[in-house]
Amino acid sequence: MLVLNEEQTRAALPWAELIEAVEAMFRSDCVMPVRHHHDMEVPGEANAVMLLMPAWVPGDHIGVKILNLFPDNHLRSLPTIIGSYLLSSGRTGEMLAIVEGGELTARRTAATSALAAKYLARQDAEVMLMAGTGRLSLNLMQAHAVTRPLKRFLIWGRNKEKAEETAEDARALGLDAAAAGDLAAAARQADIISCATLSSEPLIRGEWLKPGAHLDLVGAFKPSMRESDDEAVRRSSVFVDTRAGAMKEGGDIVQPLDSGVLTKEGIKAELAELVHGRHPGRTGPGEITLFKSVGAALEDLAGAILAYRRASGQVSS
Repeated sequence: MLVLNEEQTRAALPWAELIEAVEAMFRSDCVMPVRHHHDMEVPGEANAVMLLMPAWVPGDHIGVKILNLFPDNHLRSLPTIIGSYLLSSGRTGEMLAIVEGGELTARRTAATSALAAKYLARQDAEVMLMAGTGRLSLNLMQAHAVTRPLKRFLIWGRNKEKAEETAEDARALGLDAAAAGDLAAAARQADIISCATLSSEPLIRGEWLKPGAHLDLVGAFKPSMRESDDEAVRRSSVFVDTRAGAMKEGGDIVQPLDSGVLTKEGIKAELAELVHGRHPGRTGPGEITLFKSVGAALEDLAGAILAYRRASGQVSS
């Protein structure tokens, strides 16, 4: 059985191949049971949570991501989320690989957003605004640059020093990046706006979106959290990774649904419908599009299979 650490997982998941793998998995007959949440007591500390995310393609591969969320891990200088992905054969049940969960999650999340942009962003998109400076920011910029001819990247964060550091890291990766001090001004320029934050209040206002803009919402993973305002929803054609997930977990969808700003019928399509051609995606150069991602277990399975095949030599590097 292969065991891939963070560095090996990163090396086994190049962006173009990963985006293609996620797209193929959305076209497949992948089965995704509802994810399991289990609260766990930690004596003297905040409760922890175990998340189990199973998925399988019949006769092909079986996988489950196991994440342990320990809120007080910062007291020990450890990450809050620690996890692994267990990949097995769908024919024999044999264990094939354990893939490092954090890197897998970060890369498949960015790849899914880039896949959505392939259908929803203008083909001539050149300027991207990245709102957020966490782990996902560099991944999102790199992934989006695969599916669109991006030439310039603006990075905004609440902490200006962190935004500068992220821009420096992006430049080291070959991206023309600069920190943005004024979020509104940066948003008005951007062809693609990607948000990966823990914001509980809207960051991006609909009045800032220029005709043809694409808004990619990755953070705000609880119903109480939000990265866009009502006007952004009103002005946009709204798409989601999965209706079941976004309508239950993503505040950028849940809150507008609750207030009546958005209806269930107002969600144009989910990602599977886009990749199957059941919805055309962007229908005009001036259309504003919004994509909300909350994550789906099939994305992890796609990444784990690709990582296993590349690391085991079944696919050439």
